[in-house]
Amino acid sequence: MTVHNIRHGDASDGAFAEAVGGRLSRVDGPAKITGAAKYAIEQQQLEGLAYAVLVGSTIASGKVLAIDTKAAEAAPGVLQVLTPDTIISLRTAADWFGTPPPDKPYCPLARDITFSGQHVAAIVAETFEQAVAAAALVKVSYDETSSIVDLSDAKAGDGIPIDAMTKEWGDAQGAFASAPVRICAAYNTPREYQAPMEPHGLIARWEGDRLTVWEPSQWLDGMARTYAEWFGVPFENVRLVSPYIGGGFGSKALALSHGAVAACAAKMLSRPVRLVMTRPQTFTGYGGRAATRQTVTIGADADGKFQSIVHRGVNETSIDGMWVEPLGSVTSIMYATPNFSSKQNVVRVNSVVPGAMRAPGENPSAFGIECAIDELAHEVGIDPLEIRLRNYAEQDPHAKKAWSTRQLREAFAVGAERFGWARRSPEPRSMRDGKQLIGWGVAAGTYPVRRAYGEAMVRILADGTVEVESSSIDMGQGTYTILAQTAAETVGVRADDVVVKLGDSRFPRAGVTGGSRLAGVMTGAVYKAASSALDQLVGLAISDPRSPFHALQANTLVVANGRITSPRGDGPDVSIAELLKSVGRDHIEATGDTMPENSTPEERYKNYTTIAMALPHTEGDYSRHSWCAHFIEVRVDEDFGTVRVSRVVSALDSGRLYNPKLAESQWKGGIIMGIGQALLEEGIVDRRHGRIVNDNLADYLVPTNADIPDIEVISVGIPDLHSSVLGGKGVGELAIVGVAPAIANAVFHATGKRVRDLPITLEKLI
Repeated sequence: MTVHNIRHGDASDGAFAEAVGGRLSRVDGPAKITGAAKYAIEQQQLEGLAYAVLVGSTIASGKVLAIDTKAAEAAPGVLQVLTPDTIISLRTAADWFGTPPPDKPYCPLARDITFSGQHVAAIVAETFEQAVAAAALVKVSYDETSSIVDLSDAKAGDGIPIDAMTKEWGDAQGAFASAPVRICAAYNTPREYQAPMEPHGLIARWEGDRLTVWEPSQWLDGMARTYAEWFGVPFENVRLVSPYIGGGFGSKALALSHGAVAACAAKMLSRPVRLVMTRPQTFTGYGGRAATRQTVTIGADADGKFQSIVHRGVNETSIDGMWVEPLGSVTSIMYATPNFSSKQNVVRVNSVVPGAMRAPGENPSAFGIECAIDELAHEVGIDPLEIRLRNYAEQDPHAKKAWSTRQLREAFAVGAERFGWARRSPEPRSMRDGKQLIGWGVAAGTYPVRRAYGEAMVRILADGTVEVESSSIDMGQGTYTILAQTAAETVGVRADDVVVKLGDSRFPRAGVTGGSRLAGVMTGAVYKAASSALDQLVGLAISDPRSPFHALQANTLVVANGRITSPRGDGPDVSIAELLKSVGRDHIEATGDTMPENSTPEERYKNYTTIAMALPHTEGDYSRHSWCAHFIEVRVDEDFGTVRVSRVVSALDSGRLYNPKLAESQWKGGIIMGIGQALLEEGIVDRRHGRIVNDNLADYLVPTNADIPDIEVISVGIPDLHSSVLGGKGVGELAIVGVAPAIANAVFHATGKRVRDLPITLEKLI
């Protein structure tokens, strides 16, 4: 559990900063920059804490023949050596949809090897250093077999069709064949990794049949369910604590095999165990973004109006797991076309199961369609912005429903004006500054409004302060702050007087923090709980004979700045604390949730511990999405071929912003990740052994400050009450979508060279 006592934002922001929509500074910032913030694995005060270290496989495919642990067992301080033969047996847990699992045991340590780095053993010792030293003494022998290293491997084949990904209307193939203008190109994205600053790890402690896990988590209740199912204990017996999260980007939503190992070790030793993956282990301990391959064909008339889009996509998945990166998600909705066909396969390779990484599906999907439309614009001689407007979709082309709100035209207009797009010279290689070729590119992006149900408790205390509790989390997106603003505005107190408690599964339930859904879900839940608490407060003031307002015979009262008054100004003026004291109450408490009325306990459990009850973004009469338009300038050194992003202007529609300062930070973070994706990031596989070669932050390149120019972000959103209670839409995952194609399009404009394979590196421009 982490408690934040909310303090004032910047003085320059004024009192409005404390209301929803104000620019209150992120309240966890001071604790982080002063070192006061204690992350999950920093619970060093636990008595008897032992340390676990994992041993990974050195082959990508085959079987473990034997594990020699004698030297490790004899090493100083070693308490336990875990192998598939010595670790306790677990039950298989349901997946994140809650699908009933097969009735078979689960072992987090592998005998059958399907990827390099797979966990095969673990050492537990008195100290971390002793565990590391002993792990180096473990000797594993294998029967190695041939592996499939990636999508380009000749053994990979065409893969498995995913029928659920097929989207078709009209006669796309026929319309393409007869179109006056046709373009067809393949676009590829490599494996990418979340690379959060905080590595994955946990501390597990058993007390009888009760398990407490301190672990960075984007989904406390979902992970608690998995631990409970693994060990066959009641859900209520598992407590997840996640005080702060040092980055997740989709990688910390599920309980993974390293967590099972630590919890097994703690149970077997009857003492708490701390396990933290090394940086190289984080590249194989969970899956990053799958490598993808797309072919996009567009048929159009001479004016650039689409006649047909045919899209074929492939993504890699693991040998023994399944991950689908929905590559048609943006292709099918971004532009209007009378004929459309999108199909997708997955190819099994010897890799860890890929996973969710910021804007899964939408990100690579946008790279394909937004590069392809740029190629079409060049082919027909139309400005890249103009061709997007000519093919603007006035409704969802796939769902055939009205947009809830779509401010994409406004994003194009405002972004272009602020960027100076009208001054763009259309011919490639026509803009330069000395030896630097200058390119201007544009691309659009979208992300669906993912909706679910949430729960929160709001408590008004005798001293006039307000507490908010929820098992939702804050991994830097500002949950503490916006929930404080929501409660403060609703109850009628200053944000100074709100205490927000998050990151503990004992609190009222919350679903997964992913898909940019948490702000919309939890502001709605807090608003409902706070409104109920306020109603109780006003009702008490009016009805209790001991209240100073009892004789006023008012129907309602005004609560503002922590004080209670009559709306006519003809009665007492007392603080909340004074009122509660007068009526002898030490608190008022209300729990609010956004679940449908009469929901059963089983439905509530399912909602918070699986994603099976998430609401489709096309549910009802509307299709709900956030939108963005990126205008990007690059400079390419004519002699050396180096590419630098020199200017970014992005206009974004995320509906109502609950806190513009935090939203702008999230947008800029997504844009920075998009720059890394376009120019730097690529998981490189050793084709002999299927190993990740650059499994560290020296060789897996992510952007630094030196790589990033000034970024201007502009909100064009309007409140969207079809998407959330307070009118907001998704923020965090939106801004990365479209950045890479905007950069690729700018590089083409600068050089005349079209690069369709990310990242855009020097050798691809030669």
